[in-house]
Amino acid sequence: MSEKQIDELSGVETTGHEWDGIQELNNPMPRWWLWTFYATIVWAVAYSIAYPAWPMISTATTGLLGYSSRVDVKNELAAAEEAKSAYVEAVSAKSVGDILADPELRQFATAAGSAAFKVNCIQCHGSGAQGSPGFPNLNDDEWLWGGNIDQIYQTIAHGVRFAGDEETHVSEMPAFAEVLEPQQINEVAAYVASLEGQADTPDLVPAGAQVFADNCAACHGEDAKGNKEMGAPDLTDAIALYASGQAAIAQQVRHPKHGAMPAWGERLGDVKVKELAIFVHSLGGGE
Repeated sequence: MSEKQIDELSGVETTGHEWDGIQELNNPMPRWWLWTFYATIVWAVAYSIAYPAWPMISTATTGLLGYSSRVDVKNELAAAEEAKSAYVEAVSAKSVGDILADPELRQFATAAGSAAFKVNCIQCHGSGAQGSPGFPNLNDDEWLWGGNIDQIYQTIAHGVRFAGDEETHVSEMPAFAEVLEPQQINEVAAYVASLEGQADTPDLVPAGAQVFADNCAACHGEDAKGNKEMGAPDLTDAIALYASGQAAIAQQVRHPKHGAMPAWGERLGDVKVKELAIFVHSLGGGE
């Protein structure tokens, strides 16, 4: 048995460990620390017996108290569903117009629609409903298919150019590259750009006005203000769904892009579509 080594300065026994001439003193842990450590061990054992703790093949030990945080969450969700059931039933029974007229129900539908929008709509329209190229901004007051509450509901429920719904909005601008001469396309593009004050070749505008009257006014109107029944956009404002400027207009005339929107009625159900319509209408651009 080796002889104990005592540190000369402190008079404390060493552990026998030494690093670079520095010896470790064998100072015991404070009693209060040891008892606290032992208490945590006892607490851990008691906790694992009282509460779910030990994993098994397909579940875990349930614990003597039978507590489950999953059950708590399930009960809380059930209570929340029960609390809002009266509002959901009211939304189901009323038209979107009647929901708007009821301040309390409108507030509920707006909040529920906001949540549904974040799950189903931001992928195309953006988290702030500001839109992106090819997807309309829902905050302004420019509506391809109408912006009153019934029209918004109709658009969400049945979509746009959605093959799986017989009531979907349908319109399609022809590819005028097969109808007009290249010079005529440049002329009408100059005319449409001039309506926004962006014509690159003003000398083509007069001829373009005649091309527009002969080929475009039937859908977009003689004043180019658009036609919501046909989904034809207003060409006199500065709002462009795909791109702005004379060159972009000419390209759209040649080979138009046609966006599509799913019919959400069958996917989400009538209640959720009503809530989405109320929320979109509340963004500020609803008619």
